[in-house]
Amino acid sequence: MESLTTTYPLKCSVPKARVFVVFLTVFLCTAILCLLQLRFFKPKINDFYSFKVKDSRGRIVSLEKYRGKATLVVNVASYCQHTDKNYITLQELHREYGPSHFSVLAFPCNQFGESEPSSSQEIESFAKGNYGVTFPVFHKIKILGSEAEPAFKFLIDSSKKVPRWNFWKYLVNPEGKVVKFWRPEEAIESIKPEVASLIRQIIMKKREDL
Repeated sequence: MESLTTTYPLKCSVPKARVFVVFLTVFLCTAILCLLQLRFFKPKINDFYSFKVKDSRGRIVSLEKYRGKATLVVNVASYCQHTDKNYITLQELHREYGPSHFSVLAFPCNQFGESEPSSSQEIESFAKGNYGVTFPVFHKIKILGSEAEPAFKFLIDSSKKVPRWNFWKYLVNPEGKVVKFWRPEEAIESIKPEVASLIRQIIMKKREDL
């Protein structure tokens, strides 16, 4: 006698938990791939002029505008034992060699002896009012630690020289590479020949390109 019970094949079903695990795995793998891409394939900035900074009023400025020039980048301070001598020297350099082929770029910083406590606009007014500076004075930045300004960090990493006080100077060539640095106490006589040599190279190259 045949059994009255009929056996039907079970429907194929995937538990919801398994679906969630698969979805989560795919999501995590995608996220990891994106992070790896950002880490290893992010274009590296290889020169100083590729950076953007802020001016004294907080507006974004591209350093690209200085490409093709020689620039002397300095961390400045208003209330330092080196302030008078250095501001006078920097303005003398800028007046003698700038602005067509050379420029001083000043970045105020308050990390050394807290000798730059004012706001960025006050610092700019101080420099112009007391020393008649005509070179750019940018937004106050940090140059040491995790909050260091990327453009200045590039100078430090490239030269392997970390500023130990105010008015360290980095000479950057027309291609945005650091070629020389000076400590705050070094005389202008040691800076001028290097600046003049770089400017001669710029002028000669321009003549060759004509």
